[in-house]
Amino acid sequence: MNALMRELRENRMLWLLVAVPAVFIVERVAEGAHIALFLLSVFAIIPLAALLSRATESVAAKTGDAVGGLLNATLGNLTELVIALTALRAGMFDLVKASIAGAIMTNSLFMLGMALLLGGLRYHVQEYNRVTARLQSGMLFLAAIALLIPSVIGGADRPGSEAFTLQLSIGLSVLLLAAYALGMLFSLRTHKELFVSAAHGEPEDEEHLWPVHVAVVLLVVVTVCVALVSEVFVESVQYAAAAFGMTPAFVGFIIVSIVGAAAEMMAAFTAARKNRLDLSVGIALGSSSQIALFVAPVLVLLSLLIAPTPMDLQFWPGAVGAVLISTLAVIFVTNGGRSTWYVGVLLLVVYATFALTLYLMPPATGS
Repeated sequence: MNALMRELRENRMLWLLVAVPAVFIVERVAEGAHIALFLLSVFAIIPLAALLSRATESVAAKTGDAVGGLLNATLGNLTELVIALTALRAGMFDLVKASIAGAIMTNSLFMLGMALLLGGLRYHVQEYNRVTARLQSGMLFLAAIALLIPSVIGGADRPGSEAFTLQLSIGLSVLLLAAYALGMLFSLRTHKELFVSAAHGEPEDEEHLWPVHVAVVLLVVVTVCVALVSEVFVESVQYAAAAFGMTPAFVGFIIVSIVGAAAEMMAAFTAARKNRLDLSVGIALGSSSQIALFVAPVLVLLSLLIAPTPMDLQFWPGAVGAVLISTLAVIFVTNGGRSTWYVGVLLLVVYATFALTLYLMPPATGS
């Protein structure tokens, strides 16, 4: 409690935590105040993200960047999972698929690109373990192929194509889950010595590190709060989008994805500024591969139980193209294990290209 109270006194951004209860109060007393709920939920997620970042630093200082990045990515992706499950139960498959593709694109391009830029502006050259980047980008490429196959074959106009696409999606979901589990076994157990951080970064101030048990409990509590606030955000964002002139495609792929990953982004950006690029890469690419190889297959399998009809892995061409291009861009820029600020700019320009296209896309085209 002393560490938490000191953090509240020193970090004025955490004063925005008053927006967290305000979100739920306004939701209960003024259900139609969508613009107010949208703004309050954004203000609430900012300090929650800062807390999650500090807790991640404390855990990573004791467990290492690989485990710390995986823990942050896992807890951060709970937000996307809660949002997707809510939409899945309602049969809103387009929103679910948009959130999956948008999260992969946002985490691999925007989160990683901004982390490389921020770190590069402070350090002339930064190094990271390229084995980690290769593994995560390879897993991401595997998922991109798994999304491409049913989207291409399932689009063919032939008798029984829907049943075939569903069966293929279920089989691919099982394969992706197995690949993800084996990847975790490889990186955390059998070959964990290969994933040691390439650079030690700035020494941590021991007085400002929280005890591991406090940090882990806070990670869980803050993640739950982020998930609840994000659910309110998603319910109000469509109304806010209409008021601010944003297209549904831009909202689904960009706005929802950025807010959903705000906590992970804060941790990744902070780590990069402290020259702990292995932690940043682990969070950004680990989150992307986890969404692609774990969250998406789990949603397909859960749709057999909780959704009005089963959901498949057949995405529209634009979504598959965005995921595939994002994956290839990450593979190209992370292959060397060294980074400068301009490498981050390259990823951000690719992301901005997608964002501009989605913002200007006519609403009638949907995705």
